[in-house]
Amino acid sequence: MNRTRSLSRSGWRRCDDRRGAVTVEMALIAPVFLTLILGMAETSRLYEVQNMLSIAAREGARVAGMEREGLVEDGNGINQKIISDVKKFLTANGLPGDEASVYITQPGDDVTAFDLDNPDHELELFRVRVDIPYSEVNPFCVPYNDDWMMSANIVFRNGRSTLVN
Repeated sequence: MNRTRSLSRSGWRRCDDRRGAVTVEMALIAPVFLTLILGMAETSRLYEVQNMLSIAAREGARVAGMEREGLVEDGNGINQKIISDVKKFLTANGLPGDEASVYITQPGDDVTAFDLDNPDHELELFRVRVDIPYSEVNPFCVPYNDDWMMSANIVFRNGRSTLVN
């Protein structure tokens, strides 16, 4: 075995005497590096979920702007159709749609529901808001008291457009 030697004040010494220092340095850097990697993965997941919530809210509101003839089954309203479609969209994209809350409200009011089928609301603005608990989309354990809601909303006009060939 050929070992490299270096000259120090005390004379010749082997270069592999630093192996213990490298182990200590790695023990100090590894937790920081691992924390950065997991933080980047978590941040990426948050952006992905927020984007899916925004898309789901937009697609739900878009349904309200379509011609509704034949779109809604008898006995159901367009509000129920939108809520169902948004939850199905989230489930199809890997999010727990059953845990999501979908609200159709007046634009400036989170409490007052907006009935899209009401003829008096024709051409009025409405808001679709989609909420989902952070703990439901996070792969890591989240303490109950630290849980918060991820939310997306969009404001649309309650109007019907007819597509013509």
